[in-house]
Amino acid sequence: MHRRPARVLAASAAALTAVTLSACASERDDSGGGDSAEGQSGGTMVFGAAGDPAMFDPAFASDGETFRIARQIHEGLFTTEAGGTELVPALAEDYSVSEDGLEYTFELRDGVTFHDGTDFNAEAVCFNFDRWHNFEGLAQSPSASYYYQAVFGGFADSEDPGIYESCEAVDENTAVVRFNQVTSKIPAALSLPAFSIQSPTALQEYDADNLSGSEDALTYTEYALEHPTGTGPFRFESWDRGNGEVTIVRNEDYWGEPALLDEIIFRTIPDGNTRRQELQAGTIDGYDFVAPADYASLQEEGFQILVRDPFNILYLGFNHGNVPGTNANPALQDIRVRQAIAHAIDRETIVNSLLPEGAEVAINFMPPTVDGWTEDVQTYEYDPERARQLLEEAGAVGTTLRFYYPTDVSRPYLPDPAAMFQVISEDLQEVGLQIEPVALQWNPDYLQAVQSGQADIHLLGWTGDYNDAYNFIGTFFAEDQNNQASAEFGAFSAPEIFQALAQADAEPDPAARIELYQAANQLIKEFLPAVPISHSPPALVVAENVQGLEPSPLTAEDFSTVYLED
Repeated sequence: MHRRPARVLAASAAALTAVTLSACASERDDSGGGDSAEGQSGGTMVFGAAGDPAMFDPAFASDGETFRIARQIHEGLFTTEAGGTELVPALAEDYSVSEDGLEYTFELRDGVTFHDGTDFNAEAVCFNFDRWHNFEGLAQSPSASYYYQAVFGGFADSEDPGIYESCEAVDENTAVVRFNQVTSKIPAALSLPAFSIQSPTALQEYDADNLSGSEDALTYTEYALEHPTGTGPFRFESWDRGNGEVTIVRNEDYWGEPALLDEIIFRTIPDGNTRRQELQAGTIDGYDFVAPADYASLQEEGFQILVRDPFNILYLGFNHGNVPGTNANPALQDIRVRQAIAHAIDRETIVNSLLPEGAEVAINFMPPTVDGWTEDVQTYEYDPERARQLLEEAGAVGTTLRFYYPTDVSRPYLPDPAAMFQVISEDLQEVGLQIEPVALQWNPDYLQAVQSGQADIHLLGWTGDYNDAYNFIGTFFAEDQNNQASAEFGAFSAPEIFQALAQADAEPDPAARIELYQAANQLIKEFLPAVPISHSPPALVVAENVQGLEPSPLTAEDFSTVYLED
């Protein structure tokens, strides 16, 4: 982990009446790509994606491949700095916060139009906020509007309507958004693609909210599949689903610096080895999730490895036995067994042998660069003898654990799942546990199995969406509607942790909030709902002539700065 001084995101301070954002989003930054881009516009880049996008309406998205493309087409009120996690302006040039932290006034960028020619203004902003809050039917399912529910809570017709109250277009370029509860997530969360501002005209014309199918198999509208309409530097051109290709083209009427490339083709190539071979053959210009073992050889061949700063967490999850209809191993409800597993895992060896240079052992469930991280937590050092002793005390020696791990996937925090499973499995068997391996395809089999509580232990992780502690530990461990943490993160019940997270999220003073999140991290490590393993710096790779691509810790790369050298 590249340590940086902790910074308080002033945007979250309700006590502040006005905050000016630190950078202009329209400024071109060529720091990621060598020589100046002057005279280098034009051409087509082909990028190898690890999976298909789900569709292109970001309000209904939660996966990285959809967001990668959506970020080029759509924009929100804010974005993040190139190569970092700090909040900077996008469609909002400035904003102020009321003293009670419940009212945000956004000063909007003038002279912006959507790709269909509709004017961007305060009414468009309020249309989008009201759209999210008034989702109905399948649009309210977690598989459709995950991020709205994670940040805002409920909907207009819900028993608990959440924290959103209203949006008022005071004038053409001023929108006032009111909340009924202070939250640390605003405004940083508004940089998420899920909260992009989309054309009201297109959303209405193509009946964007009328989802069909089922919660497990949503059918998206014509808008989401063929007519996504934002304000971004690229416009949607086509999606050839049969060949796994999405084409976006330069928006000639973009309000800021225009994109340098004529078009980008995102080509789905699920297998990492195949992506490498396609790059070497010259049929693609770059791809994501480079295997660490390939770094040296690719560099020797002249390719550029673009390493992101680590902003993620890999953890070993536990099934705490609270998912109805599952047969969880009761041993994991004993804190001594969970502690034994933590002591059994040689995380230093994992970091040094399985992860790229710059990876670091995790002691919190969030990176050290996030405010609220603390070294004052129980760390569970590698100690096989202590692990054996704890298992003996718990009467759990010889316990068989169903250990689930994914196949056919590479994640930023987990570049080689099979190798990670093998090392951790050997560590656990060494101290007296028995392992029953279960390997499943990542999507949907593995994710559904973990979320439905089939695994005893499993490998999962998270790349932060924005720089806020709640986006990590709140996402994992906050109380859900069943008075427990979500099934994906163990379905445990711990009222002290739930209360600590809720208190921290609602604290308007940034300094006090940091202390509350530090206290929450201490409680989490004492309860040990899972074992944090590592923070890893994932990388992209591009051909020698590809310039201007700045790697983002959030995997939020802006392709408008990319150009191809002659």
